[in-house]
Amino acid sequence: MSRTALGRTLVEKIIARASGKDSVRPGEIVTCQVDLAMILDSGGPRKVWPRMKELGVGVWDRDKIIVCSDHFVPAVDTETANILKIARDFVKEFNITHFYDMVGIGHIVLAEHGHLAPGMFACGGDSHSPMGGAYGCYMAGFGGIEMTGVVITGEIWTRVPETIRVDWSGKFAQGVVAKDISLTLCRELGMDNAFKAVEFGGETVRAMSMGERGVLCNMAAELGAETGMIEPDETTLAAMRKAGREPDADALTWRSDDNAAYAAKHTFDANTLSPQVAAPHKPSNSGPAGDYKNVKVDQAYIGACVGAKLEDLHMVAAVLKGRKVAPTTRLLVAPATKKIYAAAAADGTLSTIVDAGAIMLASGCGACAAMGAGILSDGEVCIASTNRNFKGRMGSSTAEVYLGSPYTVAAAAVAGHIADPREFLN
Repeated sequence: MSRTALGRTLVEKIIARASGKDSVRPGEIVTCQVDLAMILDSGGPRKVWPRMKELGVGVWDRDKIIVCSDHFVPAVDTETANILKIARDFVKEFNITHFYDMVGIGHIVLAEHGHLAPGMFACGGDSHSPMGGAYGCYMAGFGGIEMTGVVITGEIWTRVPETIRVDWSGKFAQGVVAKDISLTLCRELGMDNAFKAVEFGGETVRAMSMGERGVLCNMAAELGAETGMIEPDETTLAAMRKAGREPDADALTWRSDDNAAYAAKHTFDANTLSPQVAAPHKPSNSGPAGDYKNVKVDQAYIGACVGAKLEDLHMVAAVLKGRKVAPTTRLLVAPATKKIYAAAAADGTLSTIVDAGAIMLASGCGACAAMGAGILSDGEVCIASTNRNFKGRMGSSTAEVYLGSPYTVAAAAVAGHIADPREFLN
């Protein structure tokens, strides 16, 4: 069958629409109109604004630019305070409509406030921007120079990626969640999938909440892919309505054709999956949690865009209920947003976590990217619910960071060493 006779993938359909073309093919370079652009305090106004001043230009659309302060919050020194002030001054200067200052991690904030919808072409100034793909939109991360162009013109060129289809069937065993899928895929598919989009599907994915779907798309970045995407369904539409956004009439039409041409197709069985842990210094260094049971931990960290959602805090509470954090280990918890913080306080989750001996931190990126409280010292060992464990990622270059699900991190906090969380779940 010829390439022209084949159907189109979801990413090809979105890029075709954004570029004003009837169709596009993988490898083609096109210029796209941007529907939404998110910039953060870390790589946003402080890098974009100086270039804008040199060029003597303003923003393309104050309603379509989302600004979030989440990396350097709250400020811990004069330098970070100045970075935050630049972001606030930028918002005032250009009368930006949507500014979320110390509200939470931008990738979660976008979903909470109804900014994402199927079929959108969106850009983010952060490598984990693909999390937006859980809503059936194309969202990729770009650097400061590229985002400067987006903020000024509302356009960006892109190379149409090939799509890898990944299907999961079956049901999770107790204590197994989306993070375990992501760590498995990092090992099985590798971290060098450049110029690819990863499309997740199958009955396991369709049964997931939007938050869990977001974990898969977010960690497409760890696979080295341009973005991760999931076809929208009724779960997607319900989440949009909860966030105050009514879906378009064609929302469920944004999906790959049955005869779409994929670069590769993979199938996995969730029934056989166990809790996973990634050892330093790559997410692909993963294996069953039980393989690391002799690793003692100084710090257990619940945080980041993939690991501190409300359902993640519920996982932590399920392990901690009636137990105490080991005296040799500190457990730090940073809920992803203020809304999540409030919800966890209202339903008693925070009480369970604090009673067990955890230390609560402010909502934001924090220790995940070695910013704010929770940074690691020389030689310390940490297990975290974050997405990345590169050398020096959370502080000292001699520290060692293991990755696991919130269940697994909480289990390690209680045991004082890495453990299979199923041992702590009734």
